[in-house]
Order: sequence, then structure tokens, then C-alpha cells
Amino acid sequence: MASSLRRTKIVATLGPATDREGELERMIQCGVDVVRINMSHGNAEDHIQRAKKVRELSAKMDREVGVLVDLQGPKIRIARFSEGSIYLEPGDKFALDNDVDPMAGNQKEVGLTYKSLPYDVKAGDRLLLDDGRVVLDVESVEGERVNCVVVVGGKLSNNKGINLLGGGLSASALTEKDKEDILTAAEIQCDYLALSFPRSAEDVEYCRSLAEKAGLVCSIVSKVERAEAVNDDFTLDSIILASDVIMIARGDLGVEVGDAQLPALQKKMIKRARQLNRITITATQMMETMIENAIPTRAEVFDVANAVMDGTDAVMLSGETATGHSPSLVIKTMSDIAHEAEKSRSARESTHRIDESFTAIDETIAMAAMYAANHFGVKCIAALTESGNTPLLMSRISSGIPIIALTPHLETRRKVTLYRGVYPTSVDYSDLSDDEVKNEILDELKQKGVAKTGDLIIVTRGQSRGLMGGTNQMEIVKIP
Repeated sequence: MASSLRRTKIVATLGPATDREGELERMIQCGVDVVRINMSHGNAEDHIQRAKKVRELSAKMDREVGVLVDLQGPKIRIARFSEGSIYLEPGDKFALDNDVDPMAGNQKEVGLTYKSLPYDVKAGDRLLLDDGRVVLDVESVEGERVNCVVVVGGKLSNNKGINLLGGGLSASALTEKDKEDILTAAEIQCDYLALSFPRSAEDVEYCRSLAEKAGLVCSIVSKVERAEAVNDDFTLDSIILASDVIMIARGDLGVEVGDAQLPALQKKMIKRARQLNRITITATQMMETMIENAIPTRAEVFDVANAVMDGTDAVMLSGETATGHSPSLVIKTMSDIAHEAEKSRSARESTHRIDESFTAIDETIAMAAMYAANHFGVKCIAALTESGNTPLLMSRISSGIPIIALTPHLETRRKVTLYRGVYPTSVDYSDLSDDEVKNEILDELKQKGVAKTGDLIIVTRGQSRGLMGGTNQMEIVKIP
């Protein structure tokens, strides 16, 4: 199990580049853990076929790969220009107007695809277009027209995004397109469903209810990319607790709160999610130069390494794999960086919950197992699990010791692909005695090269098999 040497998981976006002959196989060989299907591009049939191919190759190559479907969310954008683009200078007057022909923007004005903008903003607000490359100050709002003055000029082209500095746009997190795409996600039976632009726990709960209504029971990823989501600790905590995973989506979030705030926010969100037993994905522009280049910049190397040392569960690639020159090379490069970063002391030591009481038996066993493993020279932890909850709790503690999640359930094996330091393995223990189960585990670990004769391992399991949250036993075993 070579991938057990890297604890941080890699999420890679599928696209035209990954459709090339043999590329997906190479990505799996290089260590991709979860693939992302971006519903902002392509059609339902494209998405279904890509997911199907991932499932087929995963089974063929005997390596579980999770599938994450990422909903587009609201399109808060300007419309189009008659000439394709314009160039704005500081001090220019420029208007965003619902009544302008959506195909006929010019040097003075452009239409809107987001029709609520005139009702969301007021004089004195600052708008950031095209990820902040063009900055406008609102001077007045007249009916459907937002009159602005250019603060930071530059080229502005068709369909660029709009952000309001400090947040406050009223766009719903779930659009009609998203609701249709949830049906596609249900057909795919994805393992993770990502919600764009949630402002509250209620947005997350609504998304989960729509998924369940469509017949999709999966983990919900909340993409933290609105200023409202991070403006106060109560709101952030409520979103984290309503979710299974949070994605630190640094693009839109950086535009809304200011890029200078992002590093501290990233560290805060990773730490808080771990405290609340939730998973984190760090995303956006992690190795963007590798869309074209064979090597990353040193700044990108530091960015990935810092996210790993902060304790993120996963790092994500977007255009680097979806449209890049060599998706598998990017994955290998990111894997190498993560592996090296994990050797640092900060990535292996933890004070997680050291001064707190535990509230459940399975949590107590998980914490005890990790403490024992980190202080007793244990080679690995073998966790028999139904739901994956015990390995999740274990993975909240920083460690260099692999956690092997042994489960008969395919859905659970796919789910734990995102958990830091957790590696899924199939085992059917339904008709086995306790001794036979233990022997089966030991044989599996030796066969996969995780442990060898004479190694100490920890085994956790439940007295009553098939019971969710039933882990209540821990045993230290020497491999015979």
C-alpha cells in the first residue's frame, strides 16, 4: 500500500485533459484519492460517463477512489460586450444595468446575468469584478442601474464574476440548475456533494434534504467562499457542524474578505474543523502554473506544504488536472510535496482534545488508540468499521501512523478516501469468529505491506458487529 506513505489526500478535477487515453489510469497510479466533477462545465452525460469510468478503473486497479460532485451555485456575473471586451481606466464612469442588452455592453455600461444586484448594493459599496482585477465604487443606484466609478482599471471581458467587498449579495446558494444537478449526482451516486456559497447552516441542511429526496445519501461539502460565512465564529461553527466537510475555497473568499486575511482564515478553519471532527479540503490556485509548466513555482510548493502542515485533510487541483498539460504529473508532484511536508514535527504531533472529556465509547476508544500508537512504537492501526466514524475520529489527531479502515461496505470505503491518514480495505467478517477476524486482519496487513512479522499493531472493533458507532474494544497485537 504505497499510498499509505502519504497521509494528506489529493482531490483532482476531471475535464478534457483527464479524458485523454490512459490519463485517468496514470492519475490513479500517481495517487489521486478523490476525483471532482465540476457541474459548472459539461453536461449530465459527460459527468455520468466520467464517474462510471472512475468506478470501473478503481475496481480494476483495486484502489478506492472517491467521487465528489461540485454544484455550480449562483452565477453572479456581468453579461457580454459587443466587442468581447473593454479596457477601463481609473476614474472612468461605468454602469452595471439590467436594462442593457445582455449582448451589447460597451465602454460605458454592461448588462447583468445577476438581476438582483441593484437591490443588493448601495452608494459607497465596493464591487470587485473578475476576481478583483477590476474594482468599482458604487456612486448611486437608479432603478435597475448601478452607477460606478472605476478605482482599479484593466481589461474587462464577457461574463466575468462580481463580488461585493465584505459580502452581502442575496443570491440563494442553490439555484434551479443545482437542483437538477443533484438528480445527476444521485444517478452517479457520488460520495461527496459540494455546495457553493452557503451563508448559513440552513443552506447546508436544505442541500442535504434535496439530496436525500433524490435518493442520494452522501457527505455534504460546504465551500466556504462568502464573507458572511466567516464574519463571526458562531456562523462559521454552525456551517461546519451542519456539514461533513468544509472546502476552503480561497478564490471568491479572498476577493470578498481581502487576500491578506486568507492565510490566517485558512489556519483558523482547518483547526476549528478538526476540533469539531469535520474534514477539510484546501482549494484554489494551489499549483496553477502547472496547467502549462512541468514544474510548480516555489511559492506553490510552499503553499501546498503549509496547508499540509496546517493539518488539512486534502489539497485540491482544479484547472491543473481538468485542462492542464499533464494531470498525472501534477498529482505526482503534489504527492511528493505533501509527503515531505508530513515529515515535519508539526504534522505529526497533536494536542487534540488532550484537556477535554469524551462523550461516547467509540470516541474514547479512538482517542486511546491514537495515544497508544503515538507513544508505543505501533506500526499501524486496523479499525474495523461500519460507518467510518471511528477512523474519522482517529484521523483528527496528527500522527505519522497509518489508519487502515477495514469494512465490508463499499460506500464506507469510498467515503474514507478523503480522511487524512486513513486507507480503506475490504474485509468481510460476517461469518467469522473473533479469532478468525483477527487472523484475517493480520493477513491483510501483511499482504498489503503495511506491517510485517514482529510488528506491533492496534486493532479496534465492536463487540456487536454490524452496529453503527459500536466500536468498544482495543487490542495491541504482535504480527506472528
